[in-house]
Amino acid sequence: MNPVIYVVDDDAAVRNGLQRLLEAEAYNVCIFASPLDFLAHPLQAVPGCLILDMNMPEADGFMVTASLRERGHTIPTIFLTGFGTIPVTVKAMKAGAWEFLTKPADPEKLLQSVAEAIRLSASALNENQETHQLTQRLHSLTPRERELMELAVSGLLNKQIATAMGVSEITAKVHKRRVMEKMQARSPADLVRIAERLNLFKTQVH
Repeated sequence: MNPVIYVVDDDAAVRNGLQRLLEAEAYNVCIFASPLDFLAHPLQAVPGCLILDMNMPEADGFMVTASLRERGHTIPTIFLTGFGTIPVTVKAMKAGAWEFLTKPADPEKLLQSVAEAIRLSASALNENQETHQLTQRLHSLTPRERELMELAVSGLLNKQIATAMGVSEITAKVHKRRVMEKMQARSPADLVRIAERLNLFKTQVH
């Protein structure tokens, strides 16, 4: 998956300069002169980052990032501004900015920030994909298996699980084995990790 860098700036000279700089590093670059045009463009499901002008006529950078958050997007954002002040910098960081640079941005600093943002984005994308896969596995469980999983990750032994479910210990073991197979858990501890990852149960290992 080749990373994509989105550049949103109403200054043509800035856009063109950033495009040349980034494409020289073999990045795929999507250029937008308008924040509304950018927001109307679907984000690709690949690692990426956003280089965003702080001050534009249609919408400022804060409005753009707020709109992205409302849609569930968490792309790392590098804010660019022609005049950086401490209050604005603090506000940008609170808004989730990955970096805040003053124009004209130092090329080396910008490329370093982009590389770090891409690594962060790739890591988050991998985590999201893993969570999606785990969710799909969870949905494959029967209600009875889901019940057993909840009991198992709470730390109960097979005998205790059997009693809680009103079945024999052998039946409980069979259900547990199926749960482990469906969830692709390597061990009981791994099953607990999966449950925590999905925020399913309040787990406690004994």
